[in-house]
Amino acid sequence: MALEEVKNWFLANRREFPWRENPSPYEVWVSEVMLQQTRASVVVPYFLRWLTRFPTLEALSEAQEDEVIKLWEGLGYYSRARNLLAGAKEVVANYGGALPDTLEELLKIKGIGSYTAGAILSFAFHKKAAALDANVMRVLARYTLFQEEVTRGRGKLEKRLLDLLPEEEPHIVMEGLIELGALICQKEPKCSICPIASNCLALEKGMEGELPLLLKRKETVTLHRLVACIESEGFFLLKKNEKGKIMADLWEFPFVEKGEKSLELFDKLLGVKLTLQRELPLEKQFFTHYKVLLYPNYFLSDKKPVEGYEWVLKKDFLKLPFSSGHFRIARELLKDEK
Repeated sequence: MALEEVKNWFLANRREFPWRENPSPYEVWVSEVMLQQTRASVVVPYFLRWLTRFPTLEALSEAQEDEVIKLWEGLGYYSRARNLLAGAKEVVANYGGALPDTLEELLKIKGIGSYTAGAILSFAFHKKAAALDANVMRVLARYTLFQEEVTRGRGKLEKRLLDLLPEEEPHIVMEGLIELGALICQKEPKCSICPIASNCLALEKGMEGELPLLLKRKETVTLHRLVACIESEGFFLLKKNEKGKIMADLWEFPFVEKGEKSLELFDKLLGVKLTLQRELPLEKQFFTHYKVLLYPNYFLSDKKPVEGYEWVLKKDFLKLPFSSGHFRIARELLKDEK
């Protein structure tokens, strides 16, 4: 049987995660979306909290977007949460609340791409389907000596994957390949303990360190921002980002690009007199091609209306969904309450 060694290795070594024990299609969908761009260990508490609040697809479909975003707070890439909500509404409206079990129908649902669809078909419906994530691409590129750039060659890799998957219990091998890539066939492969090393073509030719071939990533740009945490009478000045922007519907403190005249920019932006009290710890925020360093400072000010901003009670921070870096700043401010 193709890749029988992967199946045996996986059953003996697999990590325990809450989404791996007889998951429903809905649970597979939620877990796979959360796992995009995020480590499994980070996802576990989010997944458990999500299912406590939205135990079924129908429950999610009835949720308010603000609550969904708040529950997602800290995971980043918030479009994933919005797409889950929109997709749940579609499934209830068009499929009677049950995720379909065909690739064609799954791909019609908001937020479900080829990988997520393959994962649902494989892990929930136990069908022979390709769930081709970065881990599996890495394993296949080495195992089959695939010498094209993997993103551009995705279609060819999917065909190779389907050819390798067995007819019986293909979902176990599929999940095993993901686990193999996560634990063994990493960027620096651990070939000495790999269960399929004896048949790996890249290892045979000494090319395991050269594959997979990847597109050159854009350089990360570092941004430096001065953040103003402005308090007046127990209220703080906050702004909710507009829909359509990168941090849509998330709350943030006022900020400007850091420089010699940052405080002058705040005066011009906000029109309120600021009295500096103290500096707060540096925070970092990451985007696809950006690293943002946040330099928060705590100010006192008069409580005057500021266009585009709202004065929010500090105790209400816990109710609002913040962008990740600003969430940590808000948490630092809340320490004063303890």
